[in-house]
Amino acid sequence: MIGVLLLAQTLAVTGGTVYPVSGPKIADATVLIRDGKIAAVGANVTIPSGAIRIDATGKWVTPGFIDGGGQMGLVEIGAVRGTREGALAGDTVAAAFNVAEGINPASAVIPVTRIEGITTALAAPDGHLISGQAVLIDLDGATIEQMVVKSPVAIVARLNEEVKDEAGGSRAGVAQRLRRVFGDALEYARRKADYGRAQMQPLSAPVADLEALLPVLRGELPLVAVANRRSDIETALRIGREYKLKLILAGAAEGWEIAAEIAQAGVPVLVEPLDNIPSYDALGIRYENAALLAKAGVKVVLMETDTHNARNLRQQAGNAVSYGMTWDQALRAVTLSPAEVFGVADRYGSLEPGKVADVVVWSGDPFEFTTAAEHVLIRGKEIPLRSRQTELFERYKKLPPDY
Repeated sequence: MIGVLLLAQTLAVTGGTVYPVSGPKIADATVLIRDGKIAAVGANVTIPSGAIRIDATGKWVTPGFIDGGGQMGLVEIGAVRGTREGALAGDTVAAAFNVAEGINPASAVIPVTRIEGITTALAAPDGHLISGQAVLIDLDGATIEQMVVKSPVAIVARLNEEVKDEAGGSRAGVAQRLRRVFGDALEYARRKADYGRAQMQPLSAPVADLEALLPVLRGELPLVAVANRRSDIETALRIGREYKLKLILAGAAEGWEIAAEIAQAGVPVLVEPLDNIPSYDALGIRYENAALLAKAGVKVVLMETDTHNARNLRQQAGNAVSYGMTWDQALRAVTLSPAEVFGVADRYGSLEPGKVADVVVWSGDPFEFTTAAEHVLIRGKEIPLRSRQTELFERYKKLPPDY
């Protein structure tokens, strides 16, 4: 009953400068929230009597940020195997593996992340040629069902150096293996009766995984292709064209080199703007990657793949701005653009009537290092700004006299 009452509350965030993302900023505005959804946004919103007011005078109000990378709820301590749930051991092709039931709603990483204004995040599988199915979650809820926004949101595949050993040690082998799996999935779909009578040649992956790939091959579910080197990105685009995939590039460290080609293909890109250390997988990496992609017309989504530091998403955005992205582009890249790419823009990503009330009140520009999130609302519920880290800080900020 308590949860129902909280959900039924009417809240009004008043007096702040509201950045709806879907339109221009609104000074001295109100965001009215009812039953967990946005009821109205504007400078002349009538506030019902009895509404709970959050004074945002002098503050900045934005949608909650959406992190397009990482394994939120799937990893607690990276070095401890018992706390890692994001990979299915031993399966090169694990398309049927959906990470949802591995998510831990009580993860200590979640409060650390959401008090920094990230209200929604990707929980993605890791490892292997085809890693499995990613899901999108809100960072509040006592159960998996309460957290899940969309499941699955995409299937993740890798076309980078990490998976060469799973395909004979060559990038060409990776592409060949992926094509064979796709071909077998389509052949299986055409000849299910023959398969049932054992009248087909052996398939390159278990039937459950081939079945799981069919929505991807029908263009109903996106394929997130992790690729950083220019040639790997070009391979991903080539395979996307061949199979008419709804493709999303992830990483794309050398994407700026072929930004026009990516834009022409209409393929969105998930980028980490703070990455600048060359490797053999991405010798051409540079801070300006996100800005150059956006300038070419690519839909850019910013992400933080280090789950334990997903709170740094706003620093990723600030860094993108400092290297050429416009402020508005960066805000969109952590709100509405990821909502569009992951197929939930009808509910998430902007402050508009009817959308889920994921709202953050900031002390100032959210991309400035010294700015703090002062109020975080997820589905219209105000989240306590507490985490294990804040509790430890409060506990030890004053040492006993003996010290």
